[in-house]
Amino acid sequence: MPHLKSYPLSAKFSALLVSCIASILLARAADPTLIPPLTLSDLVDEALTHHPELRFYKAEVAVAKAGHHNAGRLTNPELSGTLGQNRVRDTAAKVSGEGVAWSVGLMQQFEWPGRIGLRKAIANQNIALAELGLARFKAALANRVRTLGYTLGSAVEQATVSREVAERLRALREVLVQRDPSGPTPLLETRIIEATELIAQRAASEAELAVTHALIDLNQLRGRSPGAPLALATSTPVFYPAPGLDGLLSAAYTNNFDLRLRTSELEQQGFRVELARNERYPSFTVGPTLTEENAGDRQRILGLAVSIPLPLWSNNRAIVDVAKARQLQAEASLQATQRELDRQIATAARTYEAKLAVLFRWRGDAIAHFREAADTADKHYRLSAVPMTTYVELQRQYVDAVNALLSTRREALEAAAQLEILTGLTEPLVGWSLETKQEIGK
Repeated sequence: MPHLKSYPLSAKFSALLVSCIASILLARAADPTLIPPLTLSDLVDEALTHHPELRFYKAEVAVAKAGHHNAGRLTNPELSGTLGQNRVRDTAAKVSGEGVAWSVGLMQQFEWPGRIGLRKAIANQNIALAELGLARFKAALANRVRTLGYTLGSAVEQATVSREVAERLRALREVLVQRDPSGPTPLLETRIIEATELIAQRAASEAELAVTHALIDLNQLRGRSPGAPLALATSTPVFYPAPGLDGLLSAAYTNNFDLRLRTSELEQQGFRVELARNERYPSFTVGPTLTEENAGDRQRILGLAVSIPLPLWSNNRAIVDVAKARQLQAEASLQATQRELDRQIATAARTYEAKLAVLFRWRGDAIAHFREAADTADKHYRLSAVPMTTYVELQRQYVDAVNALLSTRREALEAAAQLEILTGLTEPLVGWSLETKQEIGK
């Protein structure tokens, strides 16, 4: 082998080589197909981090905590003072004198005993309500993102299957058109295939539109631009049986956000009734005073002033009645929420059971099984081994079966998400198995 002589690289060539390598790396980084696919958990984390409405609920919590801080504070003390001219005249001794008279007082208002404690209790309930609102929004947002993520993946699969069947029918139609028809049968068969192709194209178009809508909704929940592309790791839901109705109701009475919200509101209204009763007794103001008068002689008085308003025209009875009425409304709202919760849980549980019963009848490889049958029918029809009716029906049933399976999964997922929100179950009803990567919106 001849000896290869090495030459040192010039500085310009080295710089050019480094620039080319950097450009390649940047291009690879910008290529969405090289971005690691996002799982549903990744999408949920993004939404919980970037969703703009979260700031509203977090601000509500901050406002409630600030209100609790202010509820225990006394009002600011009041500093008062007077300045005037003092004139004294003794008519018997015919002596008079003049001088400056002034007074200073520092007054502090004190609440009736127990009033500050009631205000703190109301403020604590405000914090609990704000935190419940934040937790409820986060749970609903997470379930919405997971449902949209699966809807997006299933819509992509539906569009792929419908487009696959449409392309298969188009290719077959082009072959049949080139043949010399003898009699009405070939022409009628061609028209049947054309009609079936149009139906498949319409199904593909609707599925692609569903992909666009789901992607826009999902991107907005993630805080991204509506048309941003997404590399999604396709996940298949794995459903677990739900507890019995009694178990679901028991969990809901403990964990349901709306029920806890109404319970907190009722407790808070009870504190408001007690506060209204307490406010029938007036606050009082106490503070030291210093008075000095100069009119020949100097006279200084140090005292303690007390001020109490007299409840002659406002005894707070109307406010107490209003607070009691609000308490009755809170009790009624709690009872109505509980009845509505029972209805929603019973409906969602029955829906979930019905969808699971349908899904358990499906084979695990149902989609691949129907795809293989449709492909086999296409091959054998071209060889005149399968009649037209069998071929068209298999293509149609392939699309319908895939749509039915994916729709049933989506409906079961929505029912499971509703049950999890309503009951706050600690064990999820749905697990996820990762499959493939999908590039959406490129």
